[in-house]
Amino acid sequence: MYRKTHQTIQDWYLENGRLDLPWRNTDEAYYIYLSEVMLQQTQVKTVLERYYIPFIERFPTLKNLAEAPLDDVLKMWEGLGYYNRAKNLHRTATLVETLPSNIEELIKLPGIGKNTAHALAAFAFNQPVPIMEANVKRILCRLHRLITPTEKRLWEIAYDLVDKVNPFDYNQAMMDIGATVCLPRNPKCGACPLSDICKGKEDPERYPAKKKRVVPTREQNILVRIYEGKLSLTQREGKFLHGLWGFESVEIPECASEYLGEVTHAYTHFKLNCKVYLYYENAPEQTDYFSEDEIQKLAISKVDEKIVNLYNSFLKYD
Repeated sequence: MYRKTHQTIQDWYLENGRLDLPWRNTDEAYYIYLSEVMLQQTQVKTVLERYYIPFIERFPTLKNLAEAPLDDVLKMWEGLGYYNRAKNLHRTATLVETLPSNIEELIKLPGIGKNTAHALAAFAFNQPVPIMEANVKRILCRLHRLITPTEKRLWEIAYDLVDKVNPFDYNQAMMDIGATVCLPRNPKCGACPLSDICKGKEDPERYPAKKKRVVPTREQNILVRIYEGKLSLTQREGKFLHGLWGFESVEIPECASEYLGEVTHAYTHFKLNCKVYLYYENAPEQTDYFSEDEIQKLAISKVDEKIVNLYNSFLKYD
């Protein structure tokens, strides 16, 4: 039914696709798995330029990853955000020696949802299944003029449309079309290889319905405890930033603390505004104090890195 469409997509991909991405030029399932995890909530450029290759060089096999301490994995992930991804990656490596090719078995592994499982099946094992990331969802909605579709309906459409002969190129092409042609705003419909079958091309930005987002601001007081020139950090145990080292959040700063300044950081679902205070210890109340060189070896969040920079600026001009 879609033979002509599939050929058009294939031709478009060979001419316009991002064929040189390293995870598109390997049949190593672990490398493909790593790319899929890194690309969740992260731009291709960021993953490509700063994280993918260094991570593989540090942990070249799934076995190497499994044998590494979680702290080392988190350090290599530092700055990429959504650290649960790194922890799930590490946990999966400890559970399996090789990744299963079966979608149902893949979904059982930590952090692998339906779309990641389908992506691994298509890209690592060349199975004739579709993928369902944000760009592909947008394309499917426009093809069928869907404003608020259910996940079930989108998967039905995706399975109907997928190229079962060339699932690898087809799925990669669909992502590239969404990233470069079928854009959220000002889509380039005239250059789209799917224009012949697109029912929504007369008013593409109507599909799907845009979700209104209100990003709240959270306030925190951060206390930087100092003893003999070293700073106190603790390893987080809560769900947020679990496993990373960070400074102490307090309701009320110590009476003798000194206000240092503010740092802000924008996360996906909220903005964090931190008032930072210094407190010089006469006797250590915490167990973990670190020099600047030692802190550089720890896995810390971006906001804690900003706090360290704020403190260093204070030392410079004090």
